[in-house]
Amino acid sequence: MLLKLLRTVLRPYKGAIYLVLILQAINAVTTLYLPTLNADIIDNGVSQGDTAYIWRTGGVMLAVSLGQVICAIVTTFYAARTAMSFGRDVRDRVFAQVQTFSAREVARFGAPSLITRTTNDVQQIQMLVLMGLAILISAPMIGIGGVIMALRHDVALSGLLLVIIPVLAVLLGLVMRTMSPLFRGVQETTDSVNRVLREQITGVRVIRAFVRDRFEAERFDTVNTRLRGLNIRVGRLFSLMFPVVMLVMNLSSVAVLWFGGHRVGAGAMEPGSLVAFIAYLMQILMAVMMASMMLFFLPRAQVSADRITKVLDTQTSVTQAEGALTTLPNPGELAMQGATFRYPRAEEPVLHDVTFQAHPGQTLAIVGGTGSGKTTLLKLIPRLFDATSGAVLVGGADVKDAALQTVWEHIGYVPQTPYLFGGTIASNLRFGNQNANDDELWHALDIAQARGFVEELDGGLEAEVAQGGTNLSGGQRQRLAIARALVRKPSVFLFDDSFSALDFATDAKLRAALGPVTQGATVVIVAQRVSTIMGADQILVLEAGRIVGAGTHRELMKTCPTYSEIVYSQLSEEEVAA
Repeated sequence: MLLKLLRTVLRPYKGAIYLVLILQAINAVTTLYLPTLNADIIDNGVSQGDTAYIWRTGGVMLAVSLGQVICAIVTTFYAARTAMSFGRDVRDRVFAQVQTFSAREVARFGAPSLITRTTNDVQQIQMLVLMGLAILISAPMIGIGGVIMALRHDVALSGLLLVIIPVLAVLLGLVMRTMSPLFRGVQETTDSVNRVLREQITGVRVIRAFVRDRFEAERFDTVNTRLRGLNIRVGRLFSLMFPVVMLVMNLSSVAVLWFGGHRVGAGAMEPGSLVAFIAYLMQILMAVMMASMMLFFLPRAQVSADRITKVLDTQTSVTQAEGALTTLPNPGELAMQGATFRYPRAEEPVLHDVTFQAHPGQTLAIVGGTGSGKTTLLKLIPRLFDATSGAVLVGGADVKDAALQTVWEHIGYVPQTPYLFGGTIASNLRFGNQNANDDELWHALDIAQARGFVEELDGGLEAEVAQGGTNLSGGQRQRLAIARALVRKPSVFLFDDSFSALDFATDAKLRAALGPVTQGATVVIVAQRVSTIMGADQILVLEAGRIVGAGTHRELMKTCPTYSEIVYSQLSEEEVAA
């Protein structure tokens, strides 16, 4: 998965990668050339007392070193630029893919996991790319080149490499094998920490209301301690790796000096060659050590690549057919024909054979007990889910045959829990219609009974809105969400229990103001409050996902026991009779 992701995303940066390869090759050549020049100075300059040769060769060494520095700077620049571009592109791909997901796929991964995959997981692979271009490419060049240069200086002494390199490789391989599953555990536990923390921040009011602070603190401490334990185990392994490398390097140096000293004493080797051989041995072992540094990034990057690829390879269950309709024949028309919906791995469908029809200018109300499927039914209309069987028609066309953007453009959806984005009142209201002017925004606020509190805010339409609208009350958020849908001017309005946070007086004023502006549109209202839907043209009564009654308020009071039970649970007989 890692190689596949790297090949796919790095393809546009071939030029920069080839440049890095060339510069790393030049850098490796200069690095390998310096010990030979040093040996020449010792054997031909110091031993012979030739000062001019020392100055001349030293000048060459300075020039080579300068070239090495320039290559290193340019290499690091392009390596960092490529790695950052890689991270940006992967984040873009993950974000774009998540935007295509239906509610089913989002629920499958979970918001905390998707956030971790888009940030932490991408960062792990990005760091691998940076270290790979800056270090991993040069390591084999210097390692192989160092072996060749060592053989060139003394073949017999090079036999030590046949023992040193395999021992180091085996030790590092064992460390890497142990690290890989630990890194997977680290990433999965990071998901858990994000999930718990997100729940606690979002539900802080509930936690305090039920005095569950200590329980939640212990819950967070559990996952946090597990993450700490995994990171400590990884850190111990990683801290063990460098002492092992240094031990091998130091023992190798002792062995070379021991055997090399005897060869120099026997006249089989020049002193400069021994110095150069030690330098090449250090370069070889340093190359192995640099490559071993990648062990810290490679296992984690492999795990992260698997997690990212799962997101990128997941296809949304809500797809758009080729040649999809870009216009709807009858805007405002809304119908379901035998629509059934079952959640994945659920034993029973949530909705059973739902059939109804609503026309522009009509108000359709949906009422039922908790868990009867009201919200699920509403989510089928804008294709947040797709019906398992049957058909959902918007504007006279099956939503599966129309372009997603076309369906969404005709719908103004106010969810059960209104959500506002960080910004201003105006930016939130223009979310559905970027071209709306201030007069249109104020008109929508008037209808939504929100003008009063918006005028009192510092800045009016430009008043700041915190992420999620947390600096506003529940009723204020709900009214702004309704105003946002009104600014869109859709042909179908979907209100999912959108009046529950309003008092009776505000509810009545809002519904009265809605009438004139929704005359040419179909209005669908899901409500728990009977007074909100009594005047609807058609009321659907849901029970266990089935329609058990359909008609006006008066008709249902006579024919549907479920509806009359709901009504009498909220209103007195005098209020019903009135």
